[in-house]
Amino acid sequence: MKSIAPSQLGCIIRCLGLSAGADLANCKLMTFPVGIYKAMRSVTEGIHCISLANNELKSLTGRFITTFSQLRELNLAGNYLHRLPEEVTSLLHLRAINLSRNRFRRFPEPLAAVAALETIDLEENEITEVPVEKLASMASLQSLNLRANPVGPEARLLVRPLVPFDLLLSPEEPIPEA
Repeated sequence: MKSIAPSQLGCIIRCLGLSAGADLANCKLMTFPVGIYKAMRSVTEGIHCISLANNELKSLTGRFITTFSQLRELNLAGNYLHRLPEEVTSLLHLRAINLSRNRFRRFPEPLAAVAALETIDLEENEITEVPVEKLASMASLQSLNLRANPVGPEARLLVRPLVPFDLLLSPEEPIPEA
C-alpha cells in the first residue's frame, strides 16, 4: 500500500469552487490510505468532491462511503473496480459519479437507489446487463454513459420519452453476413 506523507496533505486538499475536495488521482493507490481518514477526521463533512482516478483500486470500502457522506461528485475512473459497496445508497447528495475504465460487468445496482444522482459515467467497462426498470425510475438522472460496453439489446430500448435522461451508447456493430 502506498502511503502519503503528512507533508503532502496540504497538496491533496484543495478548493473546488465553493466545495472542498480531495484529489488523490494518479497516486498508484491500491486502497484508500488509513492515514487520510485520521488526518481529515475534522473536515470530512465539508468534503464534497473526491477524485481517486487513475489509481489501482480494486475495491471501495463502506467506511470510505460513510466517512465522506456529503459527497456530491466522486471520480473513480481508471481503476480495477468491479462492484460498489451497498453503503453508496447513503450518499444522499451525490450528483455525479465517474466509474469509466474499470472492470464492471453489471451495472452497479446500488446507484439506482441514489435519488440525487444526475450523471453516471460507466464508459469502457464490461457491462452486459443493465437494470432497465430501475434506471427508468431514477427521477434525477440526466445522463448515463455506457459507451464502449457490450450492453445487451434491452439497454437500447431505453429511449426518450420512456426515460428522461440521455443514454450514451456506442453504435451497434453490424451483424456479419454468413
